[in-house]
Amino acid sequence: MDKPKILYVSQEIYPYMISTPLADFGRYMPQSAFERDKEVRIFMPRFGNVNERKNQLHEVIRLSGLNIIIDDVDHPLIIKVASIPTVRMQIYFIDNEDFFTIKADIKDAKGKYLPNNDERSIFFARGVLETVKKLSWRPSVIHCSGWFSMLLPFYLKRTEEYNNNPYFNKAKLVVSLFNDPFEGMLCEDIIKKIKKESEGGTTKDWKFYKEPTYENIMKAAISYADGVVVAQDKVSKELIDFAKENKKDIIPYKSDRKEFYKSINDYYDSIIEIEED
Repeated sequence: MDKPKILYVSQEIYPYMISTPLADFGRYMPQSAFERDKEVRIFMPRFGNVNERKNQLHEVIRLSGLNIIIDDVDHPLIIKVASIPTVRMQIYFIDNEDFFTIKADIKDAKGKYLPNNDERSIFFARGVLETVKKLSWRPSVIHCSGWFSMLLPFYLKRTEEYNNNPYFNKAKLVVSLFNDPFEGMLCEDIIKKIKKESEGGTTKDWKFYKEPTYENIMKAAISYADGVVVAQDKVSKELIDFAKENKKDIIPYKSDRKEFYKSINDYYDSIIEIEED
């Protein structure tokens, strides 16, 4: 039997970003799965504050070159990779000169959220899915962490392009909840930008994205998910309650990292077994 394949899509990964609960989860959860004989692929944005020389990033020409259209503008997709020190795991970085050259992640030097975070997150989500297709790799589980990754569940579950694709149509979806809210809303034109290049979506989807606040972006992702990981203490009770109301599997937070990661791996095993039956 083939190894279970877990695709991790994370907003932050240590040591490419500073240590935070989200970045540490992005670093150590995939290693835990890898050590339990799972095949893993890991993606994050190549934010401008990722030090390419220090972390030895290099472009993968065979995976780069695709154009992703957002609001009638072509944006070239660039894929870079690096290896996590001491572990036999690669990180794939989604890059683009329009979105990720600024020396920042989701905020500028003054602490303000970047006005094009909506297009950046759209590009990241679609860039991940397109790269997985190029890799000819069929994930058993897709696990998204950090709000910047939370448009991927929409594309995965609500668009013809990806929902019916043989690389993704049997993948289970897991989302993590962290204490990582953003203020205000993403661009109010996000529905128009999503609709222009995507066949799919329903009135229920547009209800979430009509006011693209942190809570609504996260609720949309939860609504598409099979399971929800409470990955940090003191996350939004509103989001946990929403997951319960929508009868999602919930993996509760545990302060013991080893036990916590084991419970997530056990959950992967349970939903993969259901899929294979």
